[in-house]
Amino acid sequence: MPSSASRERLLALLPAFAGKRLVVAGDYVLDRFVYGHPKRVSREAPVLILRFWKEENLPGGAGNTAANVRTLGGIPLAVGAIGEDESGRTLLRILQERGIETAGLSVVPGYDTPTKTRVLGGGPHSIKQQIVRYDREDFLPEDDVLRGVIAGWLERLAPGAHGSILSDYGYGSVTPAAVPTLRAKMKPAAPLLVDSRHGLLSFSGADAVTPNEEELEESAGEDLGDSAEALGAATARLMERIGCKTVLVTRGSRGVALVEKTSPPVLIPVHGTDQVADVTGAGDTVLATFALALAAGASPLEAAHLANFAGGVVVMKMGTATVTLEELRDAISSDRTLLAP
Repeated sequence: MPSSASRERLLALLPAFAGKRLVVAGDYVLDRFVYGHPKRVSREAPVLILRFWKEENLPGGAGNTAANVRTLGGIPLAVGAIGEDESGRTLLRILQERGIETAGLSVVPGYDTPTKTRVLGGGPHSIKQQIVRYDREDFLPEDDVLRGVIAGWLERLAPGAHGSILSDYGYGSVTPAAVPTLRAKMKPAAPLLVDSRHGLLSFSGADAVTPNEEELEESAGEDLGDSAEALGAATARLMERIGCKTVLVTRGSRGVALVEKTSPPVLIPVHGTDQVADVTGAGDTVLATFALALAAGASPLEAAHLANFAGGVVVMKMGTATVTLEELRDAISSDRTLLAP
């Protein structure tokens, strides 16, 4: 299998992103960023005091995946659960402001919407550095009624979708049962992708999965190091166990690795510099782009290159960011190292 793709072909695929409808089911999270300017060291404890500058709220988890689908021209169909709380209301508002349909997000009384708060500090004219992060986490109860509602939305939206994404951050909005539910209603050619933080081995039957290296090592039960052979063996075992045809491994500053059945890994170096600004949510961007590309008719190799370009763009932005179609087109057009002439 060739390790590169044609620039002309990748650019030709981008217009096909427009209007592609993707079910994005999973754990919708609020990412909160609190920024401050250094004031002094506290007399009470050896800690820095920040003077508050601003607060920013962004969609995280499956919400970030949906946001990236939207900025790339696709139509995300959100399915999941949020809490009946301030974070949930904020998250709903943000998604709606971005043109994302939220009817499939069930509001669950007593459930705290997962909220990840990052505190960043720096001078007024300098890049802000993350100082601490704290997470407010809750887990959805085993509620047959809620499960039925979520399954109902999957069954309702899947027939009109060009593909589906399951984004499992471990909070309980989606379970492995979502795979056969979607399969029964989706068009035969529509791709089904899964990204799971700690439950990848439970999601059998997907067309593709997108673990990072840490998640692949967790599924393999061993440290893979820098060995391409070990990575290939681990992905082969993973594909065999969950009946999956394609694995796209995100590797941080080393780019991505694509593995298909009967083929050795294709290692694609990171686009741009490996001196990144912020990796927050980059995996969601890769997942959204990979899924959209497959739905638009790209081969797995072409989709992997597009996802790698998108990831390279978004890690140069601060916070939970998205990539636009124009940025992706510019990245492909300006590349002089990754693509075939």
